[in-house]
Amino acid sequence: MISTLAVMSLFGSSFLSATLLPGNSEIVLVALLAKSSVSPGLLVLAATLGNTLGGLTNVIIGRLLPALKPQRGLETALGWLKRFGPAALLFSWVPVIGDLLCVLAGWLRMPWGSVAVFLCVGKALRYIILTMMTLQGLAWWQ
Repeated sequence: MISTLAVMSLFGSSFLSATLLPGNSEIVLVALLAKSSVSPGLLVLAATLGNTLGGLTNVIIGRLLPALKPQRGLETALGWLKRFGPAALLFSWVPVIGDLLCVLAGWLRMPWGSVAVFLCVGKALRYIILTMMTLQGLAWWQ
């Protein structure tokens, strides 16, 4: 029961962290790795799935925005997305910038399949690296 709640809490926190709403999925993941008996692989999976779905929510928001002339300041991000395409979403995990990349990917009507794959891979790599660093640190302290 507690394991299920832990995984659901991480999923929810990860989803919120990827949207324009505040969330602290990294803190929740590290705390669960340190104090929970839940498998690290399951925690990474829950965090990645929640964060990916949150990112896709931002893509949907971008698709709902009307086609307007880009405002000053967005030109750089748009140029970057146009240059690298959906692969730029490997950096969708970066705070603030990642949200903007997801919204703009939707606004540019980038293909769903590529967007979902690059978004998921980028977010998974972040959680895998954070998990490895946390487990290494915990092992060192014991």
